[in-house]
Amino acid sequence: MKRPDKEKVIAELTDQFKSSDAIILTEYRGLSVSQINDLRDKLGSDTSYTVAKNTLARIAAHEAGIEGLDDDMKGPAAYVFVKGDYVAAARVLRDFAKDNKNLVVKGGHVEGAAMTAEEITKLADMQTRTDALSELAGAMKGAIAKVVDVTVALPTKVIRTIDALREKQEKAA
Repeated sequence: MKRPDKEKVIAELTDQFKSSDAIILTEYRGLSVSQINDLRDKLGSDTSYTVAKNTLARIAAHEAGIEGLDDDMKGPAAYVFVKGDYVAAARVLRDFAKDNKNLVVKGGHVEGAAMTAEEITKLADMQTRTDALSELAGAMKGAIAKVVDVTVALPTKVIRTIDALREKQEKAA
């Protein structure tokens, strides 16, 4: 690869490192092109699965201010650049690796901190942002329903009491 081509690749990788919420390194040795394309589809549009030379990726990571990935940048490596929900991306990688033993998560960098492969796996077990928001919305809906029930119950009880008193007075008269 000629120097101008390398500089272009480094610039593109640097932009990806800077704009990503999380970077997960994987080893893809033994995966077919169709399996890699399947993985890319499963990761979704907010995530890119990029195969790059480690020396160029290392330079780009340093230029982007990403530290702690050098030990994982050995051997055939593919970089998962996640914009958005990195828990969902980690979950996709974990599930894909269960079916395809050749995909190995090597480590990553999430929210300014380097992570080991084990920490990425633990991250995959966490609840996604969407799931957490759904659970919160359900809890809020339940609390609001209770407030409405209590608010409606008091005037209803008063009206029933007044109606019972009225009926009692009509029978007495």
